[in-house]
Amino acid sequence: MNTSVLQEKFNGKYKLTWQREIIFRTISKYTDQHPSAEDVYEIIHRQHPVIGLATVYRTLELLSSLGIVQKLDFGDGRHRYEINDCHALHHHHFICISCGKVVEMKGICANTFNAGRNDVDGISVTDYQLYAYGYCKDCEKNQPPPPC
Repeated sequence: MNTSVLQEKFNGKYKLTWQREIIFRTISKYTDQHPSAEDVYEIIHRQHPVIGLATVYRTLELLSSLGIVQKLDFGDGRHRYEINDCHALHHHHFICISCGKVVEMKGICANTFNAGRNDVDGISVTDYQLYAYGYCKDCEKNQPPPPC
């Protein structure tokens, strides 16, 4: 998503400040890491110490409310963020319960449930999130065998 598309998403209701643009660009660069607000702040603060943590929090909330980023909760006490790419395949997340590693699960049952289409009358799903929990390859080696 480039600056003009970002400006269009702001719809004239909000100003696209240089701080907001930097925060957006930072999240765009770290698509495979699902950064938290604190992570974004740490990255930005090195080059732009004038941008405070409160600005990062407010901007991420605004970007989330506008559907530009997706707010994720992996159960670690911090919200994580990723660009909300409407043209990409929907994906889910696997979270290792031992080390906290997050892996995107693309194509694995991700497209069997289509938002807006369902078999239940009277509802219309607009979005959903699925988290799978277990052990990653590295942590699974250290787990005791299951009881018989």
